[in-house]
Amino acid sequence: MAVKPEGTPIWADAMFSDVEGAKSFYGDILGWTFGEESTEFGNYTQAYANGKAAAAVVPPMPGQEGQSQWCLYFASSDAGASAAKIRENGGEILMEPMAVGEFGSMCLARDPGGVVFGVWQPGTHKGFETEMDQHGALCWSEIFTREPEKSDAFFPAVFGYGQQQMEDGEMDFRLYTLGSKENMALGRMKMTDDFPPDIPPWINVYFNVPDCDAAVAKATKLGGVLRFGPMTSPFGRFAALSDPQGANFSVIDTGTTEGDMPKLSDVS
Repeated sequence: MAVKPEGTPIWADAMFSDVEGAKSFYGDILGWTFGEESTEFGNYTQAYANGKAAAAVVPPMPGQEGQSQWCLYFASSDAGASAAKIRENGGEILMEPMAVGEFGSMCLARDPGGVVFGVWQPGTHKGFETEMDQHGALCWSEIFTREPEKSDAFFPAVFGYGQQQMEDGEMDFRLYTLGSKENMALGRMKMTDDFPPDIPPWINVYFNVPDCDAAVAKATKLGGVLRFGPMTSPFGRFAALSDPQGANFSVIDTGTTEGDMPKLSDVS
């Protein structure tokens, strides 16, 4: 498998107090199956979409119990060097760089606006094995923040992203790109007053599904909460959800599209 460029979304996992409940919920909606718990690494359990590594779930460590949340990891060739860049640009290291056996090295961090994310330096674990258009695969991610100027300065400085601003007077949305304009790494959305003030900034992950409406119906039947949508866009038909344990995520059917692609302008 080719080495992923620095700053590429490379992995996602989430802590759940009820891991078996999470496995049942996401297994039903995304078609995931699960490997054996890795007792050596806190019962970390990998999820597979059609036999390919898609994400992971894990119980919280003692003292870290709280609302469940998905964490997105960005590729790094040197987790220690990435941690230094994060600090140099005003970010905070929440978990110092550490080796995870032979799988790789990681750290957890927070940007100056409060967005939590991870860094992953691959060893034997290279990250996602899924293709983005595959059912159950993570296919897109977006930073939601009330302080977009902080994220716009921080993430490109740490990971070398280019930036393109959507020409839309109704929303403040930006794309972070890697190497070329066509290689979109992730999006950045400004949170408006529509978001309750107690909701912290976060990175929203999108999982591919063949039918958005069917996935929403199944999720809500299983105790999930519909937050937005379903809505059809030029990128696909999508909806935002919270799972029964409070973790936010979205589902998208990239094969069902509507409307013209938005105009983008380069940000120097």
